[in-house]
Amino acid sequence: MSAVSLFSGIGGLELGLEQHGFETGLFCEIDPAATAVLSARFPGVPLHDDVRTLKTLPPCEILTAGFPCQDLSLAGGKAGLQGRRSGLVGEIFRLLRNTRRKPRWLLIENVPYMLLLGGGAGMRALADSLEDEGYDWAYRVVDARSFGLPQRRQRVLLLASRKEDPRNVLFEDENDRRHVEDRPSRVTIGPAYGFYWTMGKMGAGWAREATPPIKGGSGLGIPSPPAIWLSAKDFFGTPQIEDAERLQGFDSGWTEPALNEPNTRPSARWRLIGNAVCPPMAKWVGSRLQNPGSHDRMKDVPLDGPRWPKAAWGVKGVRRGVRISEWPFASAAPSLASFLASPLKPLSVKATRGFRSRAMLSVEIAWSPEFIESLGVHITRTEYDERQRRAA
Repeated sequence: MSAVSLFSGIGGLELGLEQHGFETGLFCEIDPAATAVLSARFPGVPLHDDVRTLKTLPPCEILTAGFPCQDLSLAGGKAGLQGRRSGLVGEIFRLLRNTRRKPRWLLIENVPYMLLLGGGAGMRALADSLEDEGYDWAYRVVDARSFGLPQRRQRVLLLASRKEDPRNVLFEDENDRRHVEDRPSRVTIGPAYGFYWTMGKMGAGWAREATPPIKGGSGLGIPSPPAIWLSAKDFFGTPQIEDAERLQGFDSGWTEPALNEPNTRPSARWRLIGNAVCPPMAKWVGSRLQNPGSHDRMKDVPLDGPRWPKAAWGVKGVRRGVRISEWPFASAAPSLASFLASPLKPLSVKATRGFRSRAMLSVEIAWSPEFIESLGVHITRTEYDERQRRAA
């Protein structure tokens, strides 16, 4: 099956689909650092640099689009589909209208906050546009940990078709496990825990044996990898870019070709990997496209109110929610410490002190005494190590 990719990034959707026989015939990506990666990892595949100047779609069986999430994410500007970047989703429908032979399938990926932003207005607009073009649709929020990656990363996968039933692809696989996050107030010495060290009073992204979602960086373009607490060692550190690539489901070094682009800083690799789609998610969709199942209508629920659930469908003008977990599979991700191939970079004294101060003042999060004490041990040890290096 042939694929055309819009908002291609570094090819996460396409890499996953290619493992089930899909062949990408065109990439469309405006970021020079990302196109350098695409050229190196998918040699010979044509590249178009701006979706706004693409006049029509070449014939394809599936159109993929991980359209920009900056205006839809919880950390972004929350401008929604009217935002300058996320509003580019409209280019998908312009191209569909201008294309005589429309794709058999559409696969769209984005952040779950799009289901809540503006009371769900963006998702309603997306569903309306799909139906106007004659597409039945289904979406589901899935978690990267279900695919064996120790990263707590939820993403919306939306699949649409003019002739086939997308429900039989997205809703066939389910693990009944309801994953319950360990709270920061209840820690067990031994496991590794991931969190955002730039926070502390709220929204720390706490995850047991996993990192919170890898981010593209701060608004200033500064890399912002999450922190990892190795509780048994009283050690706090951040992963290297190679481990961040693996946490996203890519091979280590996948984004190295970006450095061949003139004026590209090493920090650009964090932006590329933070904005990427996990290939194992797309690989799962590809496997189900080749071997669809049968949706159990007993899981359907009414769509009540303006908010969208974590799974829903729209077929022949009827819309329903679906009671289903974010875990298609029961495959448990490996322990975070065993997954990391590179040594963690120690969290600096300044960063650790700043986080500890914010955490101790927090009224939103109840941090465990063991965690706060371990932060202090890390500060003392790191200060000593720094003095020893200066003395040497």
